[in-house]
Amino acid sequence: MTRAADIEAIERATLQAVAPAVVEALPGWLLPMDSGTVGRARSAVPLHHAAPDLGLLASILARYEARGFTPALRLPDLPAFEPFQQALRQQGFVRRQPTLTQTAPIEALLNAEADPAAVLADVPDAAWMAMFLGEGLDPVDGASRARSLSRATGTRYASLRENGHTLACGAASFGHGWLGVHGMRTAAAQRGRGLAGRLLRAMAQEAAQRGIPQAFLQVDASNAPALALYQRLGFSTVWAYAYWRRPDPASV
Repeated sequence: MTRAADIEAIERATLQAVAPAVVEALPGWLLPMDSGTVGRARSAVPLHHAAPDLGLLASILARYEARGFTPALRLPDLPAFEPFQQALRQQGFVRRQPTLTQTAPIEALLNAEADPAAVLADVPDAAWMAMFLGEGLDPVDGASRARSLSRATGTRYASLRENGHTLACGAASFGHGWLGVHGMRTAAAQRGRGLAGRLLRAMAQEAAQRGIPQAFLQVDASNAPALALYQRLGFSTVWAYAYWRRPDPASV
């Protein structure tokens, strides 16, 4: 079982990395609000996994509506949250996008191959952004993610290059006692070479220098290649969650 202090630290570190425009709070909850497309930046999230107070649901929804944001929640898939989820269903909310929170000890990530080595920078350069926003990413989503990056604090940007070409990139956030891994990308033609592991090794080296013992990431539960990769590198799932939103009337 994940310690309560670790749950809160991971959720606070997550919001530090995705940098919502607004963050409000209620007892045991953070309420990030943002007009962009990054789900974690615009979904209320509990700071512990004990049974939530159903009485807070109306307050959570009201806070979002008062600021003109569409209410959404990011809830762990745990029995303690079933009454809360049922109350959301009764109000028209639907469970979407199952996601896994995974953690790994920094020591495990240091075992990845080191050559070619990745480099970390305080700001993303043009090649990093081009890889991050890459082909196939919706332009609106890309612009939203770029805005989040510009607001984030405690983040460094990892790039792996060969012969002047950026082959892989990722973002490393350092805060609340954790290394947070975000935005991992590898060029399609370079996949299968272990480049992601080398990125993570560079991130882990800096985490070790800062005295940070653990890393976390969030990965789509349906992304089998990423799950296999992260398992090989030492990550394991500590909890699953999903987003709860009302369907967009235009898509119904």
